[in-house]
Amino acid sequence: MGRSSNQGKVWAALVAIYLIWGSTYLAIRVAVHPTHGEGVPPLLLAGVRFTLAGVVMIAATARRPAADGAPDPLGWRQWYAAAVIGIALPFGGNGLVTLAERKVPSGITAVMISTIPIWAALIAAAIGRERMTGRHFVGLVLGFTGVGAMVIGTGSGRASGAGILILVIAALSWAAGTVWSTNAPTPRRPLVTTGMEMLCGGIACLITAAALGEFAQFHTDELTAHAWLAFAYLTVIGSLVAYSAYVWLLRNAQLSLVTTYAFVNPVVAVILGSLILDEPFTIRTGIATCAVVVGVILTLTRGIQKPLPHAGDRAPDEVHV
Repeated sequence: MGRSSNQGKVWAALVAIYLIWGSTYLAIRVAVHPTHGEGVPPLLLAGVRFTLAGVVMIAATARRPAADGAPDPLGWRQWYAAAVIGIALPFGGNGLVTLAERKVPSGITAVMISTIPIWAALIAAAIGRERMTGRHFVGLVLGFTGVGAMVIGTGSGRASGAGILILVIAALSWAAGTVWSTNAPTPRRPLVTTGMEMLCGGIACLITAAALGEFAQFHTDELTAHAWLAFAYLTVIGSLVAYSAYVWLLRNAQLSLVTTYAFVNPVVAVILGSLILDEPFTIRTGIATCAVVVGVILTLTRGIQKPLPHAGDRAPDEVHV
């Protein structure tokens, strides 16, 4: 009975991760690019979202001891690591995704960002941390073929070349930060680490938003109700609820099962974008999505022991490619 109950909780948490992280791309698109009215300036949205989520998570978890009772300090070395990872992931990854979604449909964004495991594998191989295998190579070819199909399709008005370039930079930033963080001196408590990184990345987003004049562009009386709802959803559900479910899954489910979110999220995002925002879903989009997803599957199942965090929402730092 207990085992059956636990399995039910595992699948409930897994479905939540599928739907929540898969829907964050839709929510970002609605917040920064509503069908009518004004949207939230993208870096300001990312900055406020991650700063608030980071403060709440640190306040709720920093005083709790590590599971093994051993000391887990939060000194300058830990904050330095959190700042580097926060700039690479919440700022360089999520912030640029939010910026790109002013120009790129949410479904295409999700597919482009799902290539992060492929970029991370390339970076790890380039610095000698991983060995290139035949299965690995096939995954890379499929993944980048799918990306190429997406890029070729930008001329139809579905996505701008500038937006696609921003997404490539975002994926590279996330992948590089992920690889670097595997040996970073972060705290052993995953939610504390996540909160620190979100706070640092959120502050970086806010500083950049101020430099770009986004605060002056922000007029609360012109925002649509949908934009406000999307912002609240991203902050509370996407950044807090999903992380809690993810951390619980890491401790109560098989890793191979948990990593399936990386395959499912882009599919969910494409479907939601097509159904809710009427984003075009062409044969090319379908083929490209399948190629990228299969490429990611081959990359993530070639013997990697740790899963990759989601690019729409930062996952705990103890889990990487």
